[in-house]
Amino acid sequence: MIGRLARLFVMAMAAAGLAAIALAVWVFASLRSDRPETYGDITMHFKYGSIGSEPGGSLLDPIGGALPPYWVFKNLPDICPDKLPGGYASLGLLFEPGRDLPIGISRRRRLGVDQVGFNCAICHTSTVRETPASPPRIVLGMPAQQLDLQALVQFVLECTLDNRLTADNIRGRLPKSGGPSLFERALLRAGLIDRLKVQTLQLRNRIAPILPTGDKGPRWGRGRVDTFNPYKAIQFNWALDRLPESERIGAADFPSLWNQAPREGMHLHWDGDNDSVDERNLSASLGAGVTPVTVDHAALKRVRDWIWTLPPPKYPLAIDQALFTRGRAVYAQHCLDCHADHRFRDGVKAGSKVGLVDDIERIATDRHRLDSYTSDFAMNQYGLYPESPYRFTHFRKTTGYANQPLDGIWLRAPYLHNGSVPTLRDLLEVPANRPAVFYRGYDLLDPERVGFVSTAAAANGRTFFQFDTSIAGNGNGGHLYGTSLPDADKRALVEYLKTF
Repeated sequence: MIGRLARLFVMAMAAAGLAAIALAVWVFASLRSDRPETYGDITMHFKYGSIGSEPGGSLLDPIGGALPPYWVFKNLPDICPDKLPGGYASLGLLFEPGRDLPIGISRRRRLGVDQVGFNCAICHTSTVRETPASPPRIVLGMPAQQLDLQALVQFVLECTLDNRLTADNIRGRLPKSGGPSLFERALLRAGLIDRLKVQTLQLRNRIAPILPTGDKGPRWGRGRVDTFNPYKAIQFNWALDRLPESERIGAADFPSLWNQAPREGMHLHWDGDNDSVDERNLSASLGAGVTPVTVDHAALKRVRDWIWTLPPPKYPLAIDQALFTRGRAVYAQHCLDCHADHRFRDGVKAGSKVGLVDDIERIATDRHRLDSYTSDFAMNQYGLYPESPYRFTHFRKTTGYANQPLDGIWLRAPYLHNGSVPTLRDLLEVPANRPAVFYRGYDLLDPERVGFVSTAAAANGRTFFQFDTSIAGNGNGGHLYGTSLPDADKRALVEYLKTF
């Protein structure tokens, strides 16, 4: 009898040991998982593929990114409807039929949790309509002129810290099948939400000085981003509230991503602080939430190779050929040297000054974006990828803004680096005659003045952002080139620019 009990005890212990080993293997395998959703089609990869920005760089910091796990992010608008009545679409995020995540949000299972993050498309995709009745047409590589990225981040932070976000509230919204893995369900019961709130609070405290609350600074608004101040806080853990105010205001327009091959070697970013497309791309991915630990270099290279030759869309409406001919001559005399011409879309880099930096004293546009990028910041960038082929070597502080080529310019409104001038025709007026207040975020073309309709405060159930040029960082002065031309030449010049 004793021998039988001993054998049963040994068998029970062995079974328990095997169960413990199986559990340990399961936990280890779950924690080792790093599996993005993948797409063979490059346009799908651009829209929804991961570049490594999803959080989860280490076991000690499993959820420390800008966005919460997939099942939390997806349900936040339902949990906090008062904070975002129109859902994510009201902030300018674009949804396609059959997709539960918007363009620009990727999904990846990392450390056993379905995570989401930003990718390149979040800042470089928008829509355009030729008439009020036209359906919106998605344009990849276009500046995300409808997106209010700052408001999106603020909503995610506030709702994540809201008392309504609990593990029970998330579990109650999970589907009965096809939901989180068993491991993630176990984490939900074991403090995942509490850990998320701690990490979110830390992130909010880091970037609080640039959030649009109280008197902490101007809002970015739709179609703009402060590229480097979040970078300073998140990548380098700088105390933003200790920086001079001039360094904390740096919002500028999202750029386009078309036709990158002829841009290699040109001064990139608005202030021309880098002349390497690859370094610029890697730096931009850091701004999207990638870290040196989580970055997916292969996925990022797929995007790089695609945008290398991605052409800008052609203007969809009729061109007045007589005005075009006159405008081409006017442009060749007054604009070509700094901005190239319509042939740049085909790789022809005419113009001796295109891609070079024009001193701020000469161009006289708003200098806040220029001043927000400092020599100290550039020095810190050099330390991000030490002893690595990806180490930054091209960043430098400049004294002005780079002369940009104008390919696809009809889709890149508003204009100037900070988006302070709504149309090309307005840019040809002296600053006193440019609109002092206008609205950003409408996707309806203005075929006469070239840009987007900027006089409407709302349309189609969406409220647009009121842009006030008297606010710090929003100045619409400077760039007086072409302002003294006769009106007929200005009209012709705008007509020619439609063909870029």
